[in-house]
Amino acid sequence: TELVGVFFWGHQCPNCEVAKNSLNENREILKTLPITWYHVNVYEDFELGTRFGLHGIPTFLFFHKQKKLGRISPYPGIDPFLEALQKLVKDHLR
Repeated sequence: TELVGVFFWGHQCPNCEVAKNSLNENREILKTLPITWYHVNVYEDFELGTRFGLHGIPTFLFFHKQKKLGRISPYPGIDPFLEALQKLVKDHLR
């Protein structure tokens, strides 16, 4: 089974735009990881953001078999982000 990543973001959030652009530029690398991605606009789904106790965006939550593995917030840049994802994959899927 794959990991699940949820990207919580919001309209007109400058840091969210930085994260989106960086992830988009590196989408080919991200596609190689066994992670199914979901995107949530917290301004449109405030209840979901509250449910997960978000204190700011962008925030990334990761799950495996419905268990929350961790959170990345704020977006640290592509290199630390990829390192964290690779560690999650290694620790939980191999």
